[in-house]
Amino acid sequence: MKLINSPEAAARLARTIVSDIALYNREKILDGIKHDNIFDLLEKELKEGLDLYRSRLAPEMDTTNSYYNRSIVDILIKRNGNIESEIW
Repeated sequence: MKLINSPEAAARLARTIVSDIALYNREKILDGIKHDNIFDLLEKELKEGLDLYRSRLAPEMDTTNSYYNRSIVDILIKRNGNIESEIW
């Protein structure tokens, strides 16, 4: 398997992985945003996703995981900004 070495492909992979996490963990996301503990509730899933993401990238690509982290914010947090929460 060829490793990803372009920013566009890395960002696309990150969005795909985080979208899958969102799809299969809707209740955890709702509860996590509501109670401000989303990262605790999804710790295992996010770690597995990050491991998959890192395994598909060339070693020098996105060493700070910025595309993956941005996807978490965009897909898990921003898309759920309508959920009532103590933090907003």
